[in-house]
Amino acid sequence: MNSKSRVMPIAMRSTILALAWAMGPCAFAAAAPPPPAAPAPAAAPAPAAAEEPPAPGTPSAGTPTTDSPPADFKTLDQEVQGMKKEVIDLNRDLFVLQEELLFPANTQVAVYVSMDVGAFFALDSVTLKIDNKEVKNYLYTAREAEALLKGGVQEIYLGNLKVGKHELVAFFTGKGPVERAYKRGATITFDKGVGAKYLELKITDRVTKHQPEFKIKDWD
Repeated sequence: MNSKSRVMPIAMRSTILALAWAMGPCAFAAAAPPPPAAPAPAAAPAPAAAEEPPAPGTPSAGTPTTDSPPADFKTLDQEVQGMKKEVIDLNRDLFVLQEELLFPANTQVAVYVSMDVGAFFALDSVTLKIDNKEVKNYLYTAREAEALLKGGVQEIYLGNLKVGKHELVAFFTGKGPVERAYKRGATITFDKGVGAKYLELKITDRVTKHQPEFKIKDWD
């Protein structure tokens, strides 16, 4: 490149600078790139909608529910109750079977105790002898004696006897009139045939004599 071509660009640049200076600072402002736009302000969040109060009867989030137990629990409880009933029925059947095996009907003898009124006698104990052999001596609690006064009947003895004649003697001890110690006896001779035999010891009040009365009844 010759020296003339180097001078021309310098002269041109001088001319452009002179014109820009004559036009003033507006030219530089027009030529400068626009400043970056300010970012738009962020939109304010919309106010949250007011929560409506729950309808009556509707449980809230923090309120424990009282729902009924699941059906599985109900079914399990029913099965447990059914099993309990089956066990009770089985125990009863086993008890009856045991009595039938130990005390067959052809040799069985049962003795019961009953009490009526009891104004002149408070029962403490009963002793039984069959054929001059003691087979039972029973001591009563206050609750048991009260149950007899209310109409209860107690099976005091269950055993076996062969066919034929037998003697039963019962001794009653307790408190008689005027809270004194009282002991009385009763006896019966009975025939044991084929089949069960039932005897009842009855304690009653003899109002005319103000004394208790003791009897043995044979239920043929």
